[in-house]
Amino acid sequence: MVVAAALIVAIALAESAAACTVCYGAEDSAMTAGMNNAILALLGVVVLVQGSFVALFLSIRQRARRARRDGKDLQPMDGGTP
Repeated sequence: MVVAAALIVAIALAESAAACTVCYGAEDSAMTAGMNNAILALLGVVVLVQGSFVALFLSIRQRARRARRDGKDLQPMDGGTP
């Protein structure tokens, strides 16, 4: 009896659990356009952060090459004092 009642309730409420227009693929929906713009914005943030890390490492590599070329010895600093 309880299982039958739960099944009837689940069937009655199935419409409220339906997917949104983005999941259905309605291409002309404002929600779909907004979701696509949000995805592009988040991808832009990821590319910006990863590009910053690449620039950091290239800068460190360039400084090390320049210091090696100029004959400077790369020594770690002792307690923040040279």
